[in-house]
Amino acid sequence: MRRTEFDLNLLTVLDALIAERNVTRAGKQLSRSQPAVSNALRRLREILRDDLLVRGPNGLVLTPRAQALREPLHEIISLIDESILREASFDPTLANGVYRISMPDRLTLAVVPPLMERLTKIAPGMDFHVVTADGRQALHLLEHDQVDIALGWFDDKPRILNSEFLADEELYCVYRRGHPLSRTKTKVTIDYILSFPHLIVSATGGRSAIFDNLLNRYNLKRHAHISVSNYTAVPHLLKHSDMIAVLTKLASDVFKRSLGLMTRRVPLQVGKIATNMTWHTRSERDPKQAWLREQIKEVYTSL
Repeated sequence: MRRTEFDLNLLTVLDALIAERNVTRAGKQLSRSQPAVSNALRRLREILRDDLLVRGPNGLVLTPRAQALREPLHEIISLIDESILREASFDPTLANGVYRISMPDRLTLAVVPPLMERLTKIAPGMDFHVVTADGRQALHLLEHDQVDIALGWFDDKPRILNSEFLADEELYCVYRRGHPLSRTKTKVTIDYILSFPHLIVSATGGRSAIFDNLLNRYNLKRHAHISVSNYTAVPHLLKHSDMIAVLTKLASDVFKRSLGLMTRRVPLQVGKIATNMTWHTRSERDPKQAWLREQIKEVYTSL
């Protein structure tokens, strides 16, 4: 007989029979009928070429073969139950390894500091790898198991990825203190905003960003005076010029709170930028990653 032909369900029957030494009681333990257990015992005798349990003065007794199988069989059943059948648990205080998270630069500014502060306290043994990526790059990283979770705005995603909405953000103008925009006494219009040179942050390295796509709906266009691929130089460039940057609410709040820049909501109903949390379906039931997703949601709630 080939090993692949062996029915592993028979192991649980044999374990119960050895423990109970009674077909009826073994059936009750397994929630099976007496004929079903008797049939399983017959098959076990054929496969193992041993009677396993035989009649004695006070009921069934174990043969030497069954006696030899008793301890290793029980260990095998316990191992299968604990390692395969039982749902995995996760204790963040004992966890180690690396969490890999992808997000655009605008979210790195606002989300990473409070997230790292929270996770470092709760899961001190975990390390973190944050990858800056736009939507298309992030989906590629998820599909190829290079990150565990991606945050951002995703136009289209394959069915193998799951997603959950986190927040909508309005767009804000960011500029230096003393900027003409802060001194005007008249109502600020979108035309006035667009009359200034703009600083554009584009993760793809292009000369346009999300705001430009939204402006196109109104046949409007801004002057891209300087374009950069990340936020590193943005505060310095804004502080020493009359340029305006149009950023999402969370990113603009960071510049206002930490770097002393001014912010003002874009005076045009261009819509909001959605942020979603996305992960691969293979990780849906992974308790370690499910825990991380909950922590990210908690941080967004606090933001």
